[in-house]
Amino acid sequence: MKISVIIPSYKPQSYIWECLDSLCNQTFPKDDFEVILVLNGCKEPYDGQIREYISKHQDVCWNYIQMDLGGVCNARNRALDNAKGQYITFMDDDDYVSPTYLQELYDAADENTVSLSYAYAFDDGKPELQKMDYSVTKAYEYCLKHNLNKLSSTVRKYFSGPCMKLIPMSFIHGRRFDPRFRIGEDCLYMFLISDKIDKVAFTSRNAVYYRRFRLESVSFAGRSKEEDIKNEIACIWEYTKMYFRGGYSTSFYLTRIAAVIKVRMRSFFATKVR
Repeated sequence: MKISVIIPSYKPQSYIWECLDSLCNQTFPKDDFEVILVLNGCKEPYDGQIREYISKHQDVCWNYIQMDLGGVCNARNRALDNAKGQYITFMDDDDYVSPTYLQELYDAADENTVSLSYAYAFDDGKPELQKMDYSVTKAYEYCLKHNLNKLSSTVRKYFSGPCMKLIPMSFIHGRRFDPRFRIGEDCLYMFLISDKIDKVAFTSRNAVYYRRFRLESVSFAGRSKEEDIKNEIACIWEYTKMYFRGGYSTSFYLTRIAAVIKVRMRSFFATKVR
């Protein structure tokens, strides 16, 4: 198996069919990739709906898992435990990809390189597919213009989360997402495996990851200020422990810490204004 596509899902809505349809329509050979879909923390009616969808699309290699344990970290970890691919790519269940997405990611990657796709962000609340201003899209344009293929300051914008990329399984080994974190877990995981990442390569603009922004998603869920501060302190501590184990980029470490502080300062000033 060449590629394992990992998708965690919790109480999915109709957008999940767009996500799965986009994988069924890939130009990459169906025998060369598997879709590991993990429904976690819920069951019916979603379990039955997903099984019915899979039964109608048996040309794709599905590995469907339903688990009662909640949390996106637990779902992704379970998928990693079951993955058979030489490469791993992550998707969110409310996003979707263009037909050549997997093929171009695979063609650009090798055992020492993480391949990165073009990103197109849109607001789900708008009636049409209107392109949003998105830092990852800007990073793509900048890196292509300046022929960047290292984990430079601009490329690092891609490494705030696991999506939009193809990662060699050898970079991951037995390392898993930390289920103690509900916010910031993506950044922590990408930093955890960054000691293996040196080179990156980009697909053409035809390989698109469509990033859907939804107000009701977990990323936008309301939390208390105290919870946020505790989480941010814990994140900084985890980054620091990883960094001092050795093998990590100092500049990458400092930008991760700076990003956490920036979020706290932005929240502080927003509160003062109100």
